[in-house]
Amino acid sequence: AGGSRALRVRSGRAFASASAVAKEPRFITTPIYYVNGQPHIGHVYTSLACDVVARFSRLDGHKVLFLTGTDEHGQKVEQSACKAGESPQDFADRVSDTFRALLPLYDFSADQFIRTTEARHKEAAAALWSALVESGDLYLGAYEGWYSVRDECFYTEEELVDGNAPTGAEVEWVAESSYFFRLSRYRQRLEEHILANPDFIGPASRRNEVLAFMRDGLRDLSVSRTTFSWGVPVPGPPPPDGLSHVMYVWLDALTNYLTALGYPDTEAADFRSFWPASLHVVGKDILRFHAIYWPAFLMAAGLPLPKRLFAHGWWMNEGEKMSKSVGNVVDPVALVQRYGPDPVRHFLLSDVTFGADGDFSEKKLVESSNAKLANELGNLAYRTLSFTQKQCGGAVPAPDAFSEDDLQLLAEAAALLPQLRTHVDSMALHRYSQGVSGLASAANRYIDVQAPWALKKSDPARMRTVLYVLIEVLRHLALYSQPVTPRIGAALLEQLGVPEGGGRSFAAVGEGSALQPGQPLPPPRIVFQRIEQADEAEGGGEAPPPAAAALTAALTAAEEAALVAEVGAAGERVRSLKASGAGSEEVGGAVATLLELKARLPPDHELNAKPAKKKKSKAAKA
Repeated sequence: AGGSRALRVRSGRAFASASAVAKEPRFITTPIYYVNGQPHIGHVYTSLACDVVARFSRLDGHKVLFLTGTDEHGQKVEQSACKAGESPQDFADRVSDTFRALLPLYDFSADQFIRTTEARHKEAAAALWSALVESGDLYLGAYEGWYSVRDECFYTEEELVDGNAPTGAEVEWVAESSYFFRLSRYRQRLEEHILANPDFIGPASRRNEVLAFMRDGLRDLSVSRTTFSWGVPVPGPPPPDGLSHVMYVWLDALTNYLTALGYPDTEAADFRSFWPASLHVVGKDILRFHAIYWPAFLMAAGLPLPKRLFAHGWWMNEGEKMSKSVGNVVDPVALVQRYGPDPVRHFLLSDVTFGADGDFSEKKLVESSNAKLANELGNLAYRTLSFTQKQCGGAVPAPDAFSEDDLQLLAEAAALLPQLRTHVDSMALHRYSQGVSGLASAANRYIDVQAPWALKKSDPARMRTVLYVLIEVLRHLALYSQPVTPRIGAALLEQLGVPEGGGRSFAAVGEGSALQPGQPLPPPRIVFQRIEQADEAEGGGEAPPPAAAALTAALTAAEEAALVAEVGAAGERVRSLKASGAGSEEVGGAVATLLELKARLPPDHELNAKPAKKKKSKAAKA
């Protein structure tokens, strides 16, 4: 049975609190993904958003339960299984495994992976049905109207667009006996709740969409089917029509959020700790089910409503909607195998306003990774730590008195946490990476202005102070990087000698957990290498796989010599282009390549030394 193959990883988890105040537990959920097809980038996007919120919350001292899983019943699954020559259960087992496989591939930290074919879920769904019967909100009738098998959704005549569902899916006329839920009874209560709780549905455009849909009233909802059998059987005595009913797949599926917490045992430890849910994240195409049907079911069952629902947009591919027929669907498995999880996670959560539609582009993914992860953060870390290794005996240097610039940068690093907390709590997730990038940019400006390599002879005490400040800022950058780019964050913390545990939580933000002078530092390693695109590889062949998930050792003598030769060739190209009168765009590109190559060299290498300004002779002045 499907239940025997379900993954139940952990209950709630948390790190040491980032403050002395006890923080409320957080139950964070993806929708459970329908097994009628293979995973796509939209599934990854939803799971990633939840994972970032879950990771941040744990680091910030919250006990967290992060739930995901698969929705495995319904007419579409039954039809797909028949077409594949499999039983519905075998088909569901196979496809569910493809969704489960995304967890380690993308470093998703889900605490539970739930399946609707599990025995515990069938028990919970039956219990919720019985609660709706007891409330007087179910009655037997007959349904006649349009139904989309692909969407598993009923549509009115007014909702059809050119004879199809609003989603573009085909519809068919259905006439069958059905149990109905008195959805119309809950329109006013639901509307009042939405208006009284502005953050209940986000973003605001989705909230307005739901209110507009409800404005003309709600029709009672068909919640059982009799024309197929792959679903949770309706509990209770045989109905008067003598037919075998299975629960409507959305009533079945939505119950998973309760199942994971031990429902119908509302005294279960997880239920008492985590319900109502802190956050449901969904795609905008299933907003209605979560914003209208689900709250109404809970009201009828006498259960508290979730605190927040957030519906994000869709990903396009180079401006076109992704479609199998067009052939532009992004394979999430191939994508992460090519680039590693951190670059994909960073791009998806920083390229577009969270909640709006986005345009996927591998070119933009590579450019973003190279600019923000390799150059801005990776080069900063390697420049700082390799110089410290050579000039400070491989240990955290002892600082002298701090200057105003030092104090300002240290304060900026510590002050970023409440800003990031605001971004996460408001679901402005795209601003999270922007905030981290802003701190990295400030640190890069600081190192360029302070130029510790120029201080090693003239003012060694000041050099040690500058390096200490940079190491402290890098520690904060590593802490803040963990939710979005967990591998880079962990690698940088390792470089700084920060052991796993409380020192890696947000409780360690600020001077109270600063690295101690004299603390040994491991040999420096590059935490993220630049991604080389295929058209940049010599000979135009396949680009070498990027070191997105692996660390690269410090340059050997042979590697340094080869890099020096590359720098020389790049410099010669810049001079040649300038001499030939090439355009500014072409020259600028060549200069950028030269600077990127030089940045890979140790910061104290002679090619990185700034040329001394020549003093004009008295004769020249005359």
